[in-house]
Amino acid sequence: MVEDQCVVAVVDDDEGLRDALELLLASLGFQIELYASAEEFLAEAMDSRASCLLVDLHLGDISGVELVRQLSSIDCPFPVIFMTGSCDAVMEKQAMEAGCIAFLHKPFPEDQLLESIKRAVRVSQGSLH
Repeated sequence: MVEDQCVVAVVDDDEGLRDALELLLASLGFQIELYASAEEFLAEAMDSRASCLLVDLHLGDISGVELVRQLSSIDCPFPVIFMTGSCDAVMEKQAMEAGCIAFLHKPFPEDQLLESIKRAVRVSQGSLH
């Protein structure tokens, strides 16, 4: 996989985390699209070049899980990696049922993020998990 050909869309309402992920992912050779809300991503989803989405579970009016459901309903699915700083077993189960590739608990190690992205990109490209 050549990372600089892969686009990771980050959807998180925490500007500091978006900035940190942008720096980290760019240093690893990925292209990045940044979105502050689910609504912002939905408005541009059809034009997104993302190979995968890195989505905070807790967003504003539309949760990360609801974002994935809405994308599926408009036939615009993306491999999704959920991330969260707080969650319970019910929320994690909902995220898994929504079809996420990985579920990361903040703060997460860089290697865990990278492996999750690589797996999501393989799914995006039609390769086996």
